[in-house]
Amino acid sequence: MKTIVIGSTKHLIMALFYASLGVLVALLVTGVWLLNARPDLDIWHTTELTSEFRHSSGIDSFADYLLTEQALFDEVEKKIYDQTQAPHPSILNRYVRGSLADPQNWRTDWNRSYQWPNQEAKFGVLLLHGMSDSPYALSHVAKHFKDTAYILGLRLPGHGTIPSGLVDVQWQDMAAAVSLATDEIKQAMNGKPVYVIGFSTGAALALNHELERVAANQSTDYAGMVFLSPAIGLPPVAAGAQWQAKLGAFLGLEKLSWNSIQTEYDPFKYNSFAVNAGDVVYQIAERNQMLINGMSQKNLMQIAPVLAFQSLTDDTVSTQAVVSDLFQKLPSNTHQLVIFDINRNEVNMALIPEDPMLSFTGLFNTKHLKYALTLVHNNLETENRLRDVEAITHFPDSEPEREKLNLNWPINVFSLSHVALPFPIEDSLYGPEGVNYIERMQIGAASTRGERGVLGVSADEILRQKWNPFFPYLISRLDRFVEQQQK
Repeated sequence: MKTIVIGSTKHLIMALFYASLGVLVALLVTGVWLLNARPDLDIWHTTELTSEFRHSSGIDSFADYLLTEQALFDEVEKKIYDQTQAPHPSILNRYVRGSLADPQNWRTDWNRSYQWPNQEAKFGVLLLHGMSDSPYALSHVAKHFKDTAYILGLRLPGHGTIPSGLVDVQWQDMAAAVSLATDEIKQAMNGKPVYVIGFSTGAALALNHELERVAANQSTDYAGMVFLSPAIGLPPVAAGAQWQAKLGAFLGLEKLSWNSIQTEYDPFKYNSFAVNAGDVVYQIAERNQMLINGMSQKNLMQIAPVLAFQSLTDDTVSTQAVVSDLFQKLPSNTHQLVIFDINRNEVNMALIPEDPMLSFTGLFNTKHLKYALTLVHNNLETENRLRDVEAITHFPDSEPEREKLNLNWPINVFSLSHVALPFPIEDSLYGPEGVNYIERMQIGAASTRGERGVLGVSADEILRQKWNPFFPYLISRLDRFVEQQQK
């Protein structure tokens, strides 16, 4: 009897094993089929650009970086734009000269690095954009500081050209470019302070630059760091994303190297997103966490004051990680975190199944803060919650302060988004007001309605908030931060 039971158990375990293996293989085959059934890749997905900067290229000055960048854009003109001359079926394609999305419709080519010298500059500002973006992402911040600062906007390697630039870029390439740009602006400022402002991946790169210097027993470079939607932590699924690309390479299926394949209708941001791009951000975030966790509080005190802005709801990076993996690990050093809450009117709250603030229970009104924590939110004590928006700041050693902003939530906006923070309502690309004096792409003004599954652009992308109604407050906080460090 015992022998029969043992034998039956073994057969059952083997059956379950092979059944599970069969289900896993079936799911894998289905997943590969679905990924490969997406739209065909175009030349901007498959063309290799040979002039791109690499950290191993031996370039050791920003001037040479710019020469390489010029050669890169000459290559793009020859390999891409010369091959997509009109007539072309897409009036919305950025890679067709004369289309509504042609970057040449803008007075400034925001896809390239730029320097705005200022002989009377009191400080320098280095601007670092995010993954798949371009220097356009921080153009409004640059314009704000143009009269008072020396500005350097860096185009990160792999960006501003064609989406294939992100298929094989490494985070070390970006970090090396940041170092070259930092050396350039420090030399130009000749001892005056330099501030770095980073958006998303740009924030992670700025943090990494300073952490690497501290780890190498070198002096830090920045007098202060400002982070917008910083990529401190990503969802765990990002760790396994690279296996999709590796499987695609093994099977000879190029489409598996892409998380999304879309029409390139944005002149200053890739709409298609390479799997490798997400993996690069994950690697930077992991590297930063390893450095932070390995440092003493004394070493972390060398990190310059940080001012960060983060939306409570962010589908790209982890808001929780910004709190737990950065601010709660940094020692007291006048660091500041600003969180933009959701729009808490009755209609919105009735449609939101779970309040995202529940994940941060106990964070506010605590006496154990080591940094100044600000929440920008509806004043629930007034009748008009849309109009009465305030900023309440909690300090480590004093009572909270309230500031009425005289800014409104737009009536049809329920939250900010990862991409919205750097752009004001006046932005001519992502803002909601149409540009009438020139025919060009106005993504923020689009109001498309119809049946689902028809457009090549997903509905959630169209609905995503693209501009920040509280941008004036963001700029005012940024000014105050710089003034505090200047004293």
